[in-house]
Amino acid sequence: MTRPILTASGLGFTTASGNSILHDVSLDVCAGDRLAIVGPNGAGKTTLLQLLSGMARPTSGTASLLGQPIAAMRPGERARQVAVVGQADQPDRRIRLRDYVELGRIPHGASLARDKEARLVGAALERTGLASLAHREMGSLSGGERQRAQIARALVQEPRILFLDEPTNHLDPRARGTLLALVAELDLTVIAVLHDLNLVPGFATKVAILQQGDLVACGPAGDALSRSTVRDVFGIDLLRLPHPHEDREITVFDIPVTNDIGVHHP
Repeated sequence: MTRPILTASGLGFTTASGNSILHDVSLDVCAGDRLAIVGPNGAGKTTLLQLLSGMARPTSGTASLLGQPIAAMRPGERARQVAVVGQADQPDRRIRLRDYVELGRIPHGASLARDKEARLVGAALERTGLASLAHREMGSLSGGERQRAQIARALVQEPRILFLDEPTNHLDPRARGTLLALVAELDLTVIAVLHDLNLVPGFATKVAILQQGDLVACGPAGDALSRSTVRDVFGIDLLRLPHPHEDREITVFDIPVTNDIGVHHP
């Protein structure tokens, strides 16, 4: 059996004002897993990602990386183990793309010769399809290009685990699929908060579903995203249909366009 590299045991988080956001969450992540964290708005997805990555300390339970509590690691040590691409990352618009990506080497100090570091940065730009834009300013890039730049910066950190908090926000449908395909090909362990359920089956090897701070399902994507769980948690129907042109099944989430928030117009 593969030994987990990240383990959460009884994770809970309560704010200083007494608002309980997460309750007794336990899960394992193995090397090579792509774990999608999903759930309705306010379910605690970003909070769970912050606890798993060590960006926040739990008020109960522990998250451990190879047996070491991740919240107890020094920031530099943690940054050599995990890379986080968050929703609020807003790099200086004037910085050149290559210089921005090179910032990912800061946790490693002068561990590499300058020429080797340059090759590592160049390889990350190539891997993310940004090599031809290396001398552009960040403010001149499109939304999708900036997202790929953040992933390139994370790659040069050489992390064990890549954390992504809703990385496809503000991207068009094709760009969302392209970005997640890039991430899936990185040969990294990935933990991602995803808002668009339609992207999950094609990307994730494992899914954790949160509802009002509780972990209601966690396992292989096909098992966790069962029809009954999707209906209970999200209030929508899940359909698995034959692809019209290929020998495979497609997953469809039937999202009705209805007014169910009690707002009525005369």
